[in-house]
Amino acid sequence: MSSQPIPTRVVLLAGPSGSGKSSLAAITGLPVLRLDDFYKESDDPTLPLVAGSADIDWDSPLSWDADAAVAAIVELCRTGRTDVPVYDIATSARVGRERLDIERTPLFVAEGIFAADIVERCQELGVLADALCLRGRPSTTFRRRLLRDLREGRKSVPFLLRRGWRLMRAERSIVARHASLGAHPCAKDEALGRLAAAAAGRHRAPAVRS
Repeated sequence: MSSQPIPTRVVLLAGPSGSGKSSLAAITGLPVLRLDDFYKESDDPTLPLVAGSADIDWDSPLSWDADAAVAAIVELCRTGRTDVPVYDIATSARVGRERLDIERTPLFVAEGIFAADIVERCQELGVLADALCLRGRPSTTFRRRLLRDLREGRKSVPFLLRRGWRLMRAERSIVARHASLGAHPCAKDEALGRLAAAAAGRHRAPAVRS
């Protein structure tokens, strides 16, 4: 008797900027799709601004191309490969494209601060294995995010400090929003456990919220 191919599904890994999503995804050993590579470019007229400021609001889902991200996830699930943009955060521009090939891997992780915004769409398309939101102490997230952004030269120091304080104050509401969109809030250890369960096919995808 021939075995049926195992359909590929995705675990969406959300959480505030600096919460440790990329680090956690890397240690799972699973293929990873970087959802931050689907940011819009700096000359896009639809980019939102921070209220009362001239700063672009890179923490708004409106700064991100959700349609392209979902299309890439679906193509990975159907074919095991897709072309994805390479995004340079320092210049807010796409600087190329690369081929992501996960072959016949039955599970991969798509991580990014807007992952929760596509939970419902991935569930409706039948490709969702689980959806998680990493959470921790806002002060820890603030330090981790600032050190990373300074090290990588992502934006100017004044911009990073303004953004950092704003996000630290809003972190609990950010996690609550992700939970309302269907991502399960959890710390690193629980997230790893749920990822292992999803890889073993023992975990059901979250129900779509009406």
